[in-house]
Amino acid sequence: MRKPIIVSLLLVAALGGCAAAPAAPSAMSPAEERLRVQVLATLPHDTSAFTEGLEFAGDTLYESAGNVGKSTLTAGPAGGPPTTRVALPSPLFAEGVTVLGPRLWQLTWRDGFAIERDTKTFAELRRVPFEGEGWGLCHQTDGRLVMSNGSSKLTFRDPVTFAETGSVEVGTPQLNELECVGDAVYANVWQTNTILRVDAASGRVTGKIDATGLYEPKTAGEDVLNGIAAIPGTDEFLITGKYWPSMFRVRFVPA
Repeated sequence: MRKPIIVSLLLVAALGGCAAAPAAPSAMSPAEERLRVQVLATLPHDTSAFTEGLEFAGDTLYESAGNVGKSTLTAGPAGGPPTTRVALPSPLFAEGVTVLGPRLWQLTWRDGFAIERDTKTFAELRRVPFEGEGWGLCHQTDGRLVMSNGSSKLTFRDPVTFAETGSVEVGTPQLNELECVGDAVYANVWQTNTILRVDAASGRVTGKIDATGLYEPKTAGEDVLNGIAAIPGTDEFLITGKYWPSMFRVRFVPA
């Protein structure tokens, strides 16, 4: 009659030992990669731009800048004066932008709609309402839009209707400006020097990029890191921040 008790005690001890031991990383869920930025070049950046969205389409760099009464959308060569520019009327506050051929989408923060524009002229074509806040925006190779709203969730949207088609939980709050590269989404984490690389299908963070020391604000007006654009045909990125005087051409390398 005592044997079951002894066996039970041994089983509890064995389980207790297993619980105390650190779990080995699963082959299906590798540990996130730790990366840092390697600066390759420094380019000038418009110090009046409160950067909310940054994206290349070919050789043209598109930048959406926010703040009430100061929101703009510009396009032109990286580091050079814009060739196309439009100002948003007050009280609109511009956020992320993404370019899909002849059309582009520009978010607004708390105004409740996204703006579809002609890519060449920036002429406003329509406004499509959505619920909640708009922060970052990018598009995947199949055209599907990926949007952040300052939470820990990424939302997928139809590139034509802007209707929500799904979402994924990342687990890190304050996801801000986004850049889609293949199956990955790079996300600035607001008020930090961290950029996350996220698997879009699962929401799992596969890489954490530390941009500490890239640029230290020198005036009270300069703000946080925000703005990441993949440079087509390379493994490099252009990153900047709100009101920063510089943009940095970088590569993400092991820390």
